[in-house]
Amino acid sequence: MSGQFYVSPEQLMKDRADFARKGIARGRSLIAAEYDFGIALVASNPSNTLSKLAEIYDRMAFAAVGKYNEFESLKIAGIRHADLKGFSYSRRDVTARSLANAYAQTLGQVFTHETKPFEVEILVAEIGEDPGAENQMYRILYDGTVMDEHDFAVLGGQTDPIVAELGQTHRATDDRDAVVNVCARALSAGSEPLASQLEVCVLDHRNGPRTFLRLTNDEVADILTPLAPAAEMVADDD
Repeated sequence: MSGQFYVSPEQLMKDRADFARKGIARGRSLIAAEYDFGIALVASNPSNTLSKLAEIYDRMAFAAVGKYNEFESLKIAGIRHADLKGFSYSRRDVTARSLANAYAQTLGQVFTHETKPFEVEILVAEIGEDPGAENQMYRILYDGTVMDEHDFAVLGGQTDPIVAELGQTHRATDDRDAVVNVCARALSAGSEPLASQLEVCVLDHRNGPRTFLRLTNDEVADILTPLAPAAEMVADDD
């Protein structure tokens, strides 16, 4: 009778982590960045029907990169979790932190006990009740690790050049359009497409109690139009 091959726990976890990271790195990048009245979420997404960004509850948004069917199921589970908790207790009890912890438990359980880990990286963002209140952004990795992000967060794809660009150009005190432009430039630094393939959503105090707003392609194009004259001026100077 043949015996089973032995694989050490350390090697097994390493193989699963490598598998998940490679799957996520093949995806297109996504940025969440703070501005003066909220948080902008800008994703490189060539699809007109499959979305990486969504509203998940009052003042809260969900963003993800990786395998669509996997993070879509997580999004739906998160919405149900938030609705049930808000209905059973209070809407104030539903926070980005509690939702991030719930996602972390789910991803950690799958990573540890299932044959194949989820090839996803997700972000839960929440703006404060008032414009001056602190915003919350939590990035949850494929293995359930939770990272508390400040000012901006970058998920998926080739993140190093994007993070470097944002570190030099992003200011949380800028207005919405300026920050969306900065994010678009940063995505192009990572060799990502621009305008026609951008998905943009915001959490903004000026949008009313729910705060979430998805920008249309025309609105995104209008925001990015200042990029063209600037590029022409550089060309003329040369």
